[in-house]
Amino acid sequence: DREHIFGVGKFFKEDPRFHMDFCSCVTGVDYPKLGVIEVVYHLYSVAQKHGPIVLKVRTPRELEQCRVPSLTPLWRGCDFQEREAFDLYGVKFDGHPDLRRILMWDEFKDYPMRKDYVPPADYEWEPTPHDETLERAREVAGIVPPSAIEEADKAKKK
Repeated sequence: DREHIFGVGKFFKEDPRFHMDFCSCVTGVDYPKLGVIEVVYHLYSVAQKHGPIVLKVRTPRELEQCRVPSLTPLWRGCDFQEREAFDLYGVKFDGHPDLRRILMWDEFKDYPMRKDYVPPADYEWEPTPHDETLERAREVAGIVPPSAIEEADKAKKK
C-alpha cells in the first residue's frame, strides 16, 4: 500500500541480498473503471547484476487523494520520472524535492495520459499542411477563418 512503499523501497535498496541500487523506470497506469492510478517502479541491482523487481502502488484517481510517497530520496534517478508521472497523470509525490511540470507548460490544466483526457480542439488552431490538424480545425467552426483553411488547402495541393 502507499503508506509503506518508501519502507519497501528502502528495504530493497539496503538489504544486502537485494541491493537494488538503480531505479530504471517510474511510470503510471490509469485504471478509470477501478478508480485508481497505479505507480510502477522497476528496480535493478547493477552491483549484483540482477533484477528487475517491480514495485506497484495504487492511489485513488481523485486529484486531492492522488498521492504517493516519493522514492527520490532513495534513488536520485526517480526525480525526473516522478515529475513526468505528476505532469502526465496528476500523481503527487509527497517528499519530492522539486515537484513541478516537466513536459507540459505551467498553465496547462489537465493530465494528458489519463484515459478520460480529451484534447482541446483549438490548441493547434493555425492551419498546417497536416491532414489531422486541418480536420480538427474544420471541426472547430469559427476558430480558423475560412480563408486560412482555403489557403492551407491550396498549399497542400501544390
